Amino acid sequence: MAEPTIQRRLEKRMILMSRDGEMTERLRAPLPDDWHMEATTDLEGLGDWNEVLLYRFLLLDLDEIEVFDPLDVIRTLRMEYQINLPVFCFGGDADIRDEMRLARADRFFDRDEMVEKLPEFIRMYDWG
Repeated sequence: MAEPTIQRRLEKRMILMSRDGEMTERLRAPLPDDWHMEATTDLEGLGDWNEVLLYRFLLLDLDEIEVFDPLDVIRTLRMEYQINLPVFCFGGDADIRDEMRLARADRFFDRDEMVEKLPEFIRMYDWG
């Protein structure tokens, strides 16, 4: 397993798990030039746990249950990979949000609210 370099660790990257093209563009719009958003529907497609750890946070679309299981995503992060990457969920109903809370997702927002909060998260995780 290759060790991540300091330069790679300092890259400002986030993960968006959604296939909603409109939402992806709404979330991409406020990103500063030095930030990169990796849009995917497959967490494992990003690489091993040490590759996922290089991202600053994950935005998880709870309305995409036909494409991926949000509970599987959070369980993979927390139990299999054993990393505490911040997970900010948006969309979904009360039942899935409750299940995600129990699985240790961090915060929950409506779709419009997620777009509004993203600049705040970028400021919070803009170290390096």
